[in-house]
Amino acid sequence: MIYYATSGLHQSDILAEEARLAGGDEIKVSTSGVHFTGDVAVAYRFLLTTHTATRLLLGIYQDDDIQSSDELYDASMMIPWEEWITPDLSFAVTITTKSVRYLRHSNFGALRLKDAIVDRLREHFDGRRPNVDRDESDVLFHVHLEEDTATWFVDLSGQSHHKRGYRGDQTDALLAEHLAFSILYRSHWRKSAEESGMFLPLLDPFCGSGTIIIEAALWATKRAPALVKARIFPIFNLPIHDIDLYEEIVDEVVSHIQEPNLAIYGWDVSPKAVRIAEEAAKAAGVDHLITFEVKDFTTITAEDIPPGRGVIITDPPYGMRMGQWEETRHLYRSIGDSLSEFFGGWNVSLLTADDRLLGQIDLKPDRTNAFNNGGIPCTLAHYYIYTAEEKAELRKEAEERKKERLSQPLNSGAQMAYNRLIKNLKELTPMMEKEGVTNYRIYDADMIEYNAAIDLYENRWISLAEYAAPPTVDPEDAARRLGELIDATERATGVDRENIFVKQRTIQKGLDQYERQAYTDQFYIINENDARYLVNFTDYLDTGIFLDHRPIRKYISELTDHKRFLNLFCYTATATVQAAKGGALSTVSVDTSATYLDWAKKNMELNGFGGMNHFYYQSDSISFLWETYDRYDVIFCDPPTYSNSKSRAPFEVQRDHRSLIKACMMHLDPGGVLIFSCNYRSFRMDDAIYDEFDVEEITPQTIGTDYARDPKIHHAFLIRERAHVAIPVPKQRRVIRRKPID
Repeated sequence: MIYYATSGLHQSDILAEEARLAGGDEIKVSTSGVHFTGDVAVAYRFLLTTHTATRLLLGIYQDDDIQSSDELYDASMMIPWEEWITPDLSFAVTITTKSVRYLRHSNFGALRLKDAIVDRLREHFDGRRPNVDRDESDVLFHVHLEEDTATWFVDLSGQSHHKRGYRGDQTDALLAEHLAFSILYRSHWRKSAEESGMFLPLLDPFCGSGTIIIEAALWATKRAPALVKARIFPIFNLPIHDIDLYEEIVDEVVSHIQEPNLAIYGWDVSPKAVRIAEEAAKAAGVDHLITFEVKDFTTITAEDIPPGRGVIITDPPYGMRMGQWEETRHLYRSIGDSLSEFFGGWNVSLLTADDRLLGQIDLKPDRTNAFNNGGIPCTLAHYYIYTAEEKAELRKEAEERKKERLSQPLNSGAQMAYNRLIKNLKELTPMMEKEGVTNYRIYDADMIEYNAAIDLYENRWISLAEYAAPPTVDPEDAARRLGELIDATERATGVDRENIFVKQRTIQKGLDQYERQAYTDQFYIINENDARYLVNFTDYLDTGIFLDHRPIRKYISELTDHKRFLNLFCYTATATVQAAKGGALSTVSVDTSATYLDWAKKNMELNGFGGMNHFYYQSDSISFLWETYDRYDVIFCDPPTYSNSKSRAPFEVQRDHRSLIKACMMHLDPGGVLIFSCNYRSFRMDDAIYDEFDVEEITPQTIGTDYARDPKIHHAFLIRERAHVAIPVPKQRRVIRRKPID
């Protein structure tokens, strides 16, 4: 007999091993299951012992030339269904399809199969036929359609075979039993037990309803999952069923139960969850093997930690379940802190449906696995937590590797890059020190072979942004040159390689420049003009500050004493910080991104500007100008070269800057100034702006010494209202008072 067992995605290898242990032969793995052969005893053994399968199907017929639903019906009529079911039993039909051109809806295929079964049985039993019962059928038939091939099965297990029956009351978020076992199977706990024959302590600090640790106890004691609760399989209603053989296999499986020395712990902050987990463990017959406690993993102390080294396997709450990204993010950061502080020497397997959260843990996973839980893609990340002694040894080894690396001569390419960097640093460093500048550009594609921008931050960190090579450049050559540039940068600056952050910069359009690249949320503090800013070297293409705008920010600080300041397209509000530092009466910062506005507020608070006179609006800046009526003494407008918004047409700075500037001028108080800047290299101010307003280009004065090699890094202008020209308020403008973000 040929069987097909199904399971979740990325679990077929586990399923194949279970089929082998059940005595199956000719095992063949597919994407969502395994085919294997065996007698009825193999089927019984597999049904009782599998932890992973969701169904076990017995193949009964196949046709590889089905071209229409009518042909499906005709082929189904040829199958002797009377050998599998009588009119006294009920049945149901299920279907799966893949690339079937003749079926617009899979349910129609199931209907055609049901009709064929009924018509065939009616003919065979003199008009009598079994009833269809979708919920509690005695026999279940299944057809799988893939392109022109149809395969018919009889279901031996029933749908949802993976449900053990130990669950009663439930927590809000459930982990499927077969997925919980698959997590265990991929973990260090299962592997170490099979290798050593001994079980390490196991902890689930977010145990919820207890599924992971209950599945662990079932597997460790070799309790058959299907015997947790008495159940009736559809195979019992089929003619192949042999009650004596089944009981023999049951006795065989029960005889394998053992009681090893186990230390399994389940914690949860919710008393209700712990109660539910305890009841489920009792229903599964493993409550005596698990210690449950109400604990908050984020506030544990050293006294809470189980003795010795062990394994943590857990499925913490994530954003989709909690509904609050910030709350979840802080939870994961606390998880990382607790792991690092208290669990040195432990292995950790952590499941999440939001990969961004893994960046909050501040640990690098050794490996990951992909899963699917209830239709939600999940990642299982595995970590080893180093002890203090191991960390010290790793640091020592890293220092030795660094010494060895630095003792080696640079190759000719790296030496050339090194020489250029040394030359730049000798020229720039004294000037930057004299100006009190600690964050500046030290290299910007000075040599065509090494096409990158290198920024030095506080003499401690390097942001190295490689400009993407054209398709004509061999990728291996590009990678080699990047490696040479990194080697040269480390030698020339003395910055540790682990603090050299490398990114690739491509042509950005629309919102691409704002897309997140990682989720470490690792921030560093830098200094500029007596202010402090938070920068991030890993999560975004840019770090949170545009170093080329340093002179403009300083000018803003000198211009805003007792002034009302508006910062459009504010990004992380570095200019707003300087306005506040310069004594601005009030500041308004506008950006479409909630992430950057949050960053902006943190920058302001870092400098002590958290009062009621500082406002933040999550809004499209262009829409903001047309929907509000406040006036300001100083406006800073630094639009992107291109942007789009759901509420308006795409914006292109060269084409649309005239209308943007005029909208800004409607909000400028008489005697005020608009500082307009953009980084479109070919930008040319519209003549109409010169005709209507007093315009002064200040680009040369706003290019710092470190950017002198690239005078087109940005363009900057001061725009003022002419004394004899009144700024009209357009009649078509809607006046809406926006509510600021708290």
